[in-house]
Amino acid sequence: MTVRAVELPQLWMPYPLRVNPFLPLLREESESWAREMGMLDGYQEPSGSPAIWTRSTFHAMTVDQLTAWTLPDASLADLRLNHRFNVWALAWDDHFAATFKQNGDLSGALAFTTRLRAFLRPERGVRLPEPANAVERGLADLQQHLFPPRLAHWRQEFNRALEGYIDAGVKELANSRSGRVPHLIDYVPFRRESFAAYTACYSVELATGARIPRRIRHTRTVNALLDAFMDFMGLANDIASYEREVHEELDVNNLVLSVETSLGIGRHEAVPAALNLVNTRLRDFEDLRHKDLPRLVRRSGLRHDERAELATWLRGACSFLSGLHAWYTGAPRYADSDVSHQE
Repeated sequence: MTVRAVELPQLWMPYPLRVNPFLPLLREESESWAREMGMLDGYQEPSGSPAIWTRSTFHAMTVDQLTAWTLPDASLADLRLNHRFNVWALAWDDHFAATFKQNGDLSGALAFTTRLRAFLRPERGVRLPEPANAVERGLADLQQHLFPPRLAHWRQEFNRALEGYIDAGVKELANSRSGRVPHLIDYVPFRRESFAAYTACYSVELATGARIPRRIRHTRTVNALLDAFMDFMGLANDIASYEREVHEELDVNNLVLSVETSLGIGRHEAVPAALNLVNTRLRDFEDLRHKDLPRLVRRSGLRHDERAELATWLRGACSFLSGLHAWYTGAPRYADSDVSHQE
């Protein structure tokens, strides 16, 4: 029984795919930062550890497409910056899986995570530790560039999201070692952390230059909208990566397994149930965007410029989800080799 054998329901995506016009330029230089950080073959770590990827493996992930599909409105400079973050997040994921998950090395994972946390310093100008591997080297470099003046307000929140992301890896490893499949009630909010979904608002703001207006940012309606926005990202990823995670890596941290165990149903029923849950969260996002949010805007008395900024941010958020969906269903990391998307 495989996810790809299931015809219905399909992952729903109502937003058209838009592609950043700077994709060709990004593609030309896509490996330069990864190579500089020592993530590609040809770089010898002092410890003697192999590089995270071969050059062919790196290009097969099409991180350049991921970035250009999710941020169609970004400038070239902002596209490059988010591309580096995407490369780093995938480098962390693949390094953690190969180094610690494959052999169940929980103590090694804890030590690795503790060192990484030392690079997440919200204070400006703080001296960081000397990087000892490609993941640390990439994170140290990102800390120097992710927070230009217009995004300085993101320094603490972004690093808090990254802290949750790397800590979640240890929790996932502990679950896998014990064979404990997370309960659905716990798993859905946990997936926001393990997917680094809390950083997505930064990416949308980076690309669009727009922010959710301050006076509605922490309302119940906006919080619900952001939760639905983030849930689609990680839960849809679970569907796309099911084969690799569950069958190849023998991971227990996956929505399909969580649905199966929590609801006490078979795998045959769990797959469409999980797909329906992902689609439902996107419909929740749509309902909140079209029904609840306009009512909140009227009640809050947002000015015309605030409404325009909110509309710009929402358009960027929809493009972000559409780009992720396209990557999940078209990138060789997840899809069969005969599946492709037109640019």
